[in-house]
Amino acid sequence: MTETNIVNHPKVALVTGANKGIGYEIAAGLGALGWTVGVGARNEERREAAVDGLRAAGADVFGVPLDVTDDASVTAAARLIEERTGRLDALVNNAGITGGAPQEPTTVDVDRVRAAVETNLIGVIRVTNALLPLLRRSPAPRIVNVSSRVGSLGLQTTPGAETGPIAVGYAPSKTFLNAVTVQYAKELAGTHILVNAVCPGYTATDLNGFRGVRTPRQGAAAAIRLATVDGDGPTGRFFDDEGEVPW
Repeated sequence: MTETNIVNHPKVALVTGANKGIGYEIAAGLGALGWTVGVGARNEERREAAVDGLRAAGADVFGVPLDVTDDASVTAAARLIEERTGRLDALVNNAGITGGAPQEPTTVDVDRVRAAVETNLIGVIRVTNALLPLLRRSPAPRIVNVSSRVGSLGLQTTPGAETGPIAVGYAPSKTFLNAVTVQYAKELAGTHILVNAVCPGYTATDLNGFRGVRTPRQGAAAAIRLATVDGDGPTGRFFDDEGEVPW
């Protein structure tokens, strides 16, 4: 893609785990703003159903086969985006799992911890690093990592703060993600790449058995805001709809 075409082309985003829930609504929200959006998901049937639904609503989207835990899948996804758009303006690392229950630390099956970390943390690093060359081609690249208040050590150690059930895999995987967000922001300081973490709030998705009190559209709002923030926006910070969240 030529430099002229890059300037004139609609902004491009990739949203991981975009076939349902919060990820779907992030894709929908960016699409409504005129962005071209890659719908990243590993399940082909759900991915294509999401693409059809988003297109029916008027969004310019395309499916991206993507398993964030698989090197070959991530490499292929980066290649597909490069061939289709030539660059990337926003990467929203939304894909995540709980790892399953129970997760009390004294009795946990360590495979639950390993699964949560592999998807929620290592998957983010894997995808981010594969897409960085395309992000660097954008005049205003953004990276948004979908985290959770349960990963905030400040809140976890505040008496009376609501941080959900004990979860030695899921909660620390989000703490780790928050720390990694800071490290990316530090390394990329001085570039145009802004890197932030967001908490969607307690959103009704299959991750929590649809017990959440917020809709997926509400949960998507903070990520959309950080994906489209101006060049003087923050980096290396953690936000929800109410403002900044303590690390």
